[in-house]
Parts: sequence; C-alpha cells; structure tokens
Amino acid sequence: QLQASGGGLVQAGGSLRLSCLASGRTFSRSTMGWFRRAPGKEREFLEREFVAAINWSGGNTYYADSVKGRFTISRDNAKNTVYLQMNSLKPENTAVYYCAVVVGFSVYYDPRKYDYWGQGTLVTVSS
Repeated sequence: QLQASGGGLVQAGGSLRLSCLASGRTFSRSTMGWFRRAPGKEREFLEREFVAAINWSGGNTYYADSVKGRFTISRDNAKNTVYLQMNSLKPENTAVYYCAVVVGFSVYYDPRKYDYWGQGTLVTVSS
C-alpha cells in the first residue's frame, strides 16, 4: 500500500516536496516511480505521464526531460519513503501526482510495469 502526501497550492517559481510512504517488506528491493496526470486528461491509466524513478538502492535516478534540473527524487529505505522535491514549479506542472512501486531491480518509464499505486496528491501551480 502506498500513501502519497505533500501536494498543495503554490505560486510559480515555488517549491513542494511530495512524500510517499510504503507499507510492506519489499520496499528496499523495489523501484519507485512518480507519475502525473494533468487536468483535462482522461482518467485512463496510460494517461499517467512519467516524472521520475529511482532504483532500489537510490543509486540511480531517472527523470522526464521536462523536469530535469528542477525535480529530485530520493528515498529513505529505513523509513519506507520516497520523495519528490519539486523546485521552480511552473503552471504546466499542475497535475495529480502518483507514486508507484514495482518489486525488483529494473527501472521503468511505462506505468503498466508498476504493480501498486498510491491514491494521488494534487499539485496546483498558480501563475
């Protein structure tokens, strides 16, 4: 089970940090990802856009081109938590952000590869 938090309303140029707490014993052996669904997008599973991912150890991170240099994904395996630090936010970053987990050592950009999803947390960036 995954529980995402940290969303809210922020002005353009501001920052937010999202957290995702995972339950279970496999967190430290799992890849974690953040995805988002922008307003107006259909509630289709495949409309979830890849944002960032981190491998089991935290040693490898991956980002969508649109967020590189502004967003940072990290994890604390002792706390079963993954974070997404978002800086220099833009109005186009407004979306519902989801965390997801897949057990194993491979990292994926495709949402279909992930096993479990959090409920989503809304990030709204005003201009």
